[in-house]
Parts: sequence; C-alpha cells; structure tokens
Amino acid sequence: MRVKYYDKKGKIVGEGELPSEIFDLEINPDLLHQVVVCQMANRRQILAHTKTRGEVRGGGRKPWRQKGTGRARHGSIRSPLWIGGGVTFGPRKERIFKKKINKKMKRLALFMALSAKAKNGFLIVLDELQLEKPKTKVMESILNSLPCKKESTLIALPKVDWNIIKSARNLPYVRVMEARELNALDLLSFKYLIIPKEGIKTIQETFLK
Repeated sequence: MRVKYYDKKGKIVGEGELPSEIFDLEINPDLLHQVVVCQMANRRQILAHTKTRGEVRGGGRKPWRQKGTGRARHGSIRSPLWIGGGVTFGPRKERIFKKKINKKMKRLALFMALSAKAKNGFLIVLDELQLEKPKTKVMESILNSLPCKKESTLIALPKVDWNIIKSARNLPYVRVMEARELNALDLLSFKYLIIPKEGIKTIQETFLK
C-alpha cells in the first residue's frame, strides 16, 4: 500500500510504501470490539463510594434505653434507618472492572485499527513535523492546511517533542501521543491519524519485535 507524504503547508512532497503487515490487515470487528471494551474497562475510574454504618462518624452510644420509653428500640444513630447513617448495599470502591487482554490480541487490534485508517483515507503521513517554539496558531494553521482540517485528530510522534505537545494541547479536537504508545481505543476515538514518516519506523520497531 502506497501513501502520499505531506509537508507542513499541506503540499504533497512525495510517496512512500506502508508495511503491509501493519497497514494492510483484514478487519475482524469481533476482535476489535473485544479489545476496545477491555481497554475501556481497564481505564475506568471508580468514583462512587458510600460509607457503611461502621465508617460513618458518630453514634458511639445507644440513643435511649432499650425499654420503657414507648419508642422503637435503637442501638446507634448511624444505623441505615437514620438520616445521616450508613448506606446499605451502596456502591463501593472495591469493585473490579479490569479485564485481561492478551498481548497478541492487543497488537492485532492495533494493526487492524491502523489498517482501517489507511484504507479509509484517514491516515495522514507527514514528511516531518517540527516546530521551533510552542505556538498554538502555527499548529492550527498546519492542521488546517492538511485534509483533516478541524476534525478530531490524533498526532503520533516518533519521540517526545514538547514544542508540538504544548502547541496542540489547547486545541480541543487534537491529542498528541508517542507512536510507541498507540492503541486501538485511542485510534478509534479520533477520526484522523497524523504521523511523521519516522513514526512508522517507531511502530515497526516497537510492535514487530
């Protein structure tokens, strides 16, 4: 599979060949779905957490004596029956949603997602991507000159470049990450993938060991 190389002004400056073992795979929707669901579950943050009657503050002594008052018997004001008491069967942080993903499945799903980007025209390969200093306006003009325009875009860098990261972090439709950290979930969360041609070598070195 051949691909066009763009420069920062959006002009085609050459052509190159993509490695078929990464960018020319047949899509298996079931496998892709399984891996994405696992990755979403593993990123899930458990925030809801209620306290039981043993964790709520107060209620150290019996509210009133057991008999003789005419009222119902109670042992603590922090019982779930009382306002301000503990919660029965509420959500707890001990819940586990993590799922296991085999390395081969995870890698295959990544290659399928990359193949889908390449086959559907959502892969943009740049000749190079460098900035002299962080500037959001410059980054925005580069993206506007490319086919992605203001669509949701994932930029995969061959290595950490703080000038590009700082330039793109104020653009709400853009996310920057290293090519060695690519995964199926992040790829499918964005419409376009922008990658310098050096980033393709990084993907080969990382995932085709």
